[in-house]
Amino acid sequence: MASTGGGWAQLRQQARSLETQVHHPPSKPQAATYSPAHPQTETLFHTYSQYASMSNIPAKPIEEEQRTEAQLKETLDRREALLAQLSRLLDSDAHPSALKSSNLSRHREILSTHRHELTRLTSLITSARDRANLLSHVRADISSHYASNPEAEYMLDERGRIDNSHSMADSVLSQAYAVNENFGVQRETLGSINRRITGAVGLVPGINGLIGRIGAKKRRDGIILGTFIAVCCLVVLYFR
Repeated sequence: MASTGGGWAQLRQQARSLETQVHHPPSKPQAATYSPAHPQTETLFHTYSQYASMSNIPAKPIEEEQRTEAQLKETLDRREALLAQLSRLLDSDAHPSALKSSNLSRHREILSTHRHELTRLTSLITSARDRANLLSHVRADISSHYASNPEAEYMLDERGRIDNSHSMADSVLSQAYAVNENFGVQRETLGSINRRITGAVGLVPGINGLIGRIGAKKRRDGIILGTFIAVCCLVVLYFR
């Protein structure tokens, strides 16, 4: 029983050492406390996740990326083997402890989370690399097309200039339509004012007769003034 307890403690310590706070990385880099052959899961995930966030990811996986992915898989496999040994020790115990069962379940849950995280990062890196390769292929095809057909770029430039001319014409037409609409509104306003004035004139008694007499007086004054000017001109011509 004592050897079983000692074996359990040793194996669980190894499992905990390989887990090492993957979801809570330290604020400052710390020196690794484990063998370089089996680095911490935290450090491996931190290194591997950098490839998923690269803006210019290499077209093919570099040596460091492949090594980090391989070490991650190896570390997860080692942890799974340790959990299998812990499970066998727990099954062989005549009186299994509830605390041990809980600890084992927790280790399995963390391992499952880490495997899911590795799959997610691998998928992100693959998608980023596919997009980068697709863009590079598209750029290469465009460059090849321009190189084989020099007139294509000129035609595209001409099309751009024509589109700009159309845009300017549309803008001028829009402004003209707006001015025309404004003139229509003003015309309706002036017509309404004229109708109101005419209606007001019709409502005032005798206003039309007064306006007529004023007009007749203006015409009479005009005739008199014209006659006087004509007589003056004749007198001047007579006495020259």
